[in-house]
Amino acid sequence: MARNKLSETRIRTLTKAGIYSDGDGLYLRVRVGGSKQFVFIYRRGDDRKEIGLGGYGQGTAPVSLALAREKAEAIRERLARGEDLIQRKTFADVMEDVISVKTASFKNEKHKAQWRMTLDKYAAPLHKKPIAEINRDDVVETLKPIWATIPETADRTRMRIAAVIDHAKARGLFVGDNPADWRGGLKELLPARKKLSRGHHAAVPYNELPAVIAKLRQSMGTSARATEFACLTATRSNEVRAAKRSEFDLDEALWTIPPERMKASREHRVPLSARAVEIVRAAMQESTCDLVFEGGVAGRGISDTAMVKALRLASGDQSTLHGLRSSFRDWAGDETHHPRDVIETALAHAIKDKTEAAYRRKDALAKRRKLMNDWAEFCASAK
Repeated sequence: MARNKLSETRIRTLTKAGIYSDGDGLYLRVRVGGSKQFVFIYRRGDDRKEIGLGGYGQGTAPVSLALAREKAEAIRERLARGEDLIQRKTFADVMEDVISVKTASFKNEKHKAQWRMTLDKYAAPLHKKPIAEINRDDVVETLKPIWATIPETADRTRMRIAAVIDHAKARGLFVGDNPADWRGGLKELLPARKKLSRGHHAAVPYNELPAVIAKLRQSMGTSARATEFACLTATRSNEVRAAKRSEFDLDEALWTIPPERMKASREHRVPLSARAVEIVRAAMQESTCDLVFEGGVAGRGISDTAMVKALRLASGDQSTLHGLRSSFRDWAGDETHHPRDVIETALAHAIKDKTEAAYRRKDALAKRRKLMNDWAEFCASAK
């Protein structure tokens, strides 16, 4: 059957209500009033069946002719395999598969429960929708009720919805751009997030962070330097407080944290910006033991309490050290084009595929070095 009967130019000129064929099951429906939608129509026996493929040039996730053809071809392939498309997978179906895959590698039972809870509760409006038909409007309407009230949970929910759709794309159940991708359009449709709170981990809004760093630099104390270093490296405070001289290769601007000191029990290599190297060199000169950030008691590392105090003096609020990681994550996701997997690796979050993690280690480090240098530049940008 002939295909590609339509063109973008012709579609733009169509105003009369009706249905126009592109060939081999793909149609454009023009409604009274001018709205246009792509549909795929096929028959099974005497039954005529129709699948919506999305609106043309309308809404928050318009479907181009090229994308409609791509979706139609995916449907044709599934029909050729004898699949019943009316019984196609819903978001909830794919969600269950993703939760099973994800949580199988989690050691922390609380983390497993969080994945289940956020998708069960906050993504509920998507559950019954066919995964192939979910668009950006659906994601926006799902997130709106929680976006301003529980912003950190809302963003976690968004990322987990994105993970479900990525899984569906990998299985050929979804075609096109991920509608839950922040930089794919959600940034323009949802209001900027206010100050975050992750449980008791209050975070400095990233746009205020350069001023906080400037105030930290006015202090000569070890606690202020350790806090700034934690921020620049996006690491946990306990990893900074227990950092040893032997873990650093300052000529290579690299900090290697051994598995036994990491939450995920995996070695974590941290590329250091010039400012981070400067902080470590100075701290090593002052320390009298193997610990880089020695506290007030000889032979002991700086305390968490001292670092928190330094941060709160600089921020003027109840911000926490762990919240600095949230500030970094939001800045990287909202203001940069660094890939999400690179950002997550910088936070020592696991790469999904172990084989990919092994083969991409060198490239990931180079990409993370660029990311951390950009972060250091941003942190030093106070006027």
